[in-house]
Amino acid sequence: MQVDSKKLEALVNTAIGDISAAYGGVMISLGYKLGLYRAMEGAGPLSAAEVARRAECAERYVREWLNAQVAGGYVAYHPSSETYELTPEQAMVLADETSPVFMPTAWQVPASMWADEAKAVKAFRTGEGIAWGEHDERLFCGVAAFYRNGYQASLVQQWLPALEGVTAKLERGARVADIGCGHGHSTIIMAKAYPSSRFYGFDVHEPSVEEARRLAEKEGVADRVKFEVATATQYPSREYDLICFFDCLHDMGHPAGALLHAADALAKDGTVMLVEPFAHDRVEENVGPVGRLYYSASTMICCAHAISEKGTHVLGAQAGEARLAKVARASGFAKFRRALETPFNLILEARLA
Repeated sequence: MQVDSKKLEALVNTAIGDISAAYGGVMISLGYKLGLYRAMEGAGPLSAAEVARRAECAERYVREWLNAQVAGGYVAYHPSSETYELTPEQAMVLADETSPVFMPTAWQVPASMWADEAKAVKAFRTGEGIAWGEHDERLFCGVAAFYRNGYQASLVQQWLPALEGVTAKLERGARVADIGCGHGHSTIIMAKAYPSSRFYGFDVHEPSVEEARRLAEKEGVADRVKFEVATATQYPSREYDLICFFDCLHDMGHPAGALLHAADALAKDGTVMLVEPFAHDRVEENVGPVGRLYYSASTMICCAHAISEKGTHVLGAQAGEARLAKVARASGFAKFRRALETPFNLILEARLA
């Protein structure tokens, strides 16, 4: 076989870029956990010694870390004064934990994937699954934190208003079920926005449910939010006006069963909202950084959990609208539409009639 030297060089450069990004992710996680970004936020140009003093860290480590940040484009450098600066844009991504584009906690997910590598090797060899609760604990916090700010920025402001008649019900007072609620961020965000409604979060992972209860108390909504350990086919039917699946239906081995139960648990004119990772329906249409991120996470987490449930489907994180619509219609939902999309999510609406 003839090797194309230009194609080889391009592929090697891609690999080096990926390795560099993996190293950089460790540096970003350290910067977050040590408070280095917070120490720089809004402070203007600082020397390495000043950053170290503000963050109460050793200067020599901090200086090397800062140089790694400069090399990666995450911190600005001023050669004439040998100082470092976190720009407002960099602060939004790295320091402001309320920002919709805050990223450092997202690196906990690949860290958990590396920790679970031996389990994945075994799963590939045997075809067995890996249940959600069997993963490294960094996965649960990383996923919750990664999605939280996106929900905070978009759920009440854009996604719920895109559904037919839902916000009016929530304002009057509705029953809402949040399936696969995890740490409960989505449930709590809705509860804070709609105090007349009542919210019920369900998840199979007991430690996540316990954390959700703690957060509900902290956020002052425990009077109208209840979290329970339950599967997507076993939670109580209460004639819910809205049933939400936030980034979780594709993880389930029995998604049709989950939607059948949702159909039974809905009020007569109720709505199901599916928030799913953005995907086109064909592999060749999902080529790019977002598609690779989702396919990779799906390999280690989403497909692995669905296989562990020994169910009817292994949809994966890139299921796409067409396959999700097919499952919904087979479960009795006559109406199914894309209510909204973002670069990272599909917001899908299902109704019985």
